[in-house]
Amino acid sequence: MNDRKIDQKLVELAQYGDKKAFDLLVIKYRGRLIRVLSRFIRDSTEVEDVAQETFIKAYLALSSFRGESAFYTWLYRVGVNTAKNFLTIRGREVIDRNITYDISDSEGLETNNLFQDWKTPERELINKQLAQTIKRALENLPKELYTTITLREIEGLSYEEIANVMSCPIGTVRSRIFRARDLILSELGPILADK
Repeated sequence: MNDRKIDQKLVELAQYGDKKAFDLLVIKYRGRLIRVLSRFIRDSTEVEDVAQETFIKAYLALSSFRGESAFYTWLYRVGVNTAKNFLTIRGREVIDRNITYDISDSEGLETNNLFQDWKTPERELINKQLAQTIKRALENLPKELYTTITLREIEGLSYEEIANVMSCPIGTVRSRIFRARDLILSELGPILADK
């Protein structure tokens, strides 16, 4: 039985009042949800609060989940909306650009192979420059591109899942990912040319 079918079964049990089934979903997706929320909110205590609020909202709205998308896609949509509401209520920018990234946050980007097996000081310097450049390029992306590329390359969601989370057509997701990658790679161009 694949993950989606297991999740569907747990959701069905939870919809019939089995709180332990929902607890299993919380345990399974808590870490992933916190990673998604931390892309919007810097303070770890606030992230925990928003994650808890997301799970409460998800539990209360579980009867509306029909299984048309994967459970975690639906949960992420609830989480992203909860984070946006949280930031809006506090008068903050919806997507916080001052998030710190390290090299491990950049895994999944097409440039990831540039980070592997670099042992010399020169290569380590290039590695550090690449990480800083990727961080800066991500921070400078327009909001929608930033969210889309983060969900795709860092969280590993499919195009369809991102379309569901962001409530937009798949074509828009493809376009945003293409533009985000293009902008990031154009920032990397000078460093890669020197390599």
